Amino acid sequence: MIALFQTIDLALQLYTWILIASAIFSWLYAFNVINSSNQFVNQVGTFLYNVTEPLLRPIRRLLPNLGGIDISPIILLLVIFFLRSFLWTTIYPLVA
Repeated sequence: MIALFQTIDLALQLYTWILIASAIFSWLYAFNVINSSNQFVNQVGTFLYNVTEPLLRPIRRLLPNLGGIDISPIILLLVIFFLRSFLWTTIYPLVA
């Protein structure tokens, strides 16, 4: 059972880093720091978008319009942090 909790924690931690990478990539893309016509850059951007967008889209629908500021990744990071804390402080001691 410990292996299951560690695997879930690792997946959440990995998704956290993918979410951070997606936010940084979107900033670099928006300010034309990276070449958008490069095929590798385009593939990385598509991958990051496809992985993060299914969880960010429902959060964006619930949030009010803040102009050009998108705080949905921050909300999702807080949810992931809560899930990881809940997993290790509440559920894990009951099983271990």
